[in-house]
Amino acid sequence: MAQAAPHAADKLRWLVLALVSLFFLIGGVCHFICTAYFISIMPPYLPWPRTLVYLSGAFEVLGAIALWAPATRRLAGIGLIALALAVWPANIHMAINPDAFPAIPVWALYLRVPLQLLIIAAIAYAAGLRLRPLAAPASRG
Repeated sequence: MAQAAPHAADKLRWLVLALVSLFFLIGGVCHFICTAYFISIMPPYLPWPRTLVYLSGAFEVLGAIALWAPATRRLAGIGLIALALAVWPANIHMAINPDAFPAIPVWALYLRVPLQLLIIAAIAYAAGLRLRPLAAPASRG
């Protein structure tokens, strides 16, 4: 008996999973190849820039790989979302200091800030996480 064709949503989830994984795998490896660049975009108030660049790169690679195993997909998604939130200050730093990044168009620096939300949504979708707002506390009456 022939199996039913995969549902379109399943195909989309696999495509998003592949894109998210590739994004973080390439980005993570770049942290080790282009370390000076990643150090240059870090806000100056963060300590140990080289260490933080290496750690974030390692976690990007680990998360990208862990997304492929069903047993670790959810944890990888949570970790990559936490990482995306942790590196958001670098995007904000770049947007408010465009003169420090003359090779990047100002519009691109500004666009990076809200695009982080799209990246987070893509991670959640790829990992099968459901993002929902916090429920309001029940009123006691």
